[in-house]
Amino acid sequence: MARLEETTQHGPVRTCVGCRKRAAKRELLRVTAGSDRDGQPAVVPDPTATAPGRGAHVHPTRECYELAVRRKAFTRALFPRGRGAEGGLSSAPVEDYLDTRPTPTIVADGQLTRNWSKSS
Repeated sequence: MARLEETTQHGPVRTCVGCRKRAAKRELLRVTAGSDRDGQPAVVPDPTATAPGRGAHVHPTRECYELAVRRKAFTRALFPRGRGAEGGLSSAPVEDYLDTRPTPTIVADGQLTRNWSKSS
């Protein structure tokens, strides 16, 4: 039997690694393991959700990002058995991506809208 949450959502549902709340896949930012500009292992944003390999999802907000970093959720989600991330992963590329995006706003009915005041 499907849970009530799953039956009210339309389309695929994923869990945010920051706040651990379930949301429609289209409302979340997918991240994958990759490398930063210096070639060091890093968590990189995958806004088109087309990069190969294992991914994790996070709400595209500063709050969920900071929760995920504090809980070391990116490393745990991308390397579930602790392999491949001995020194930890930098999450700076995701932070940079979030800083350049317009801030999403949640309205009363739970839908995400965009705050275009910060767009460039």
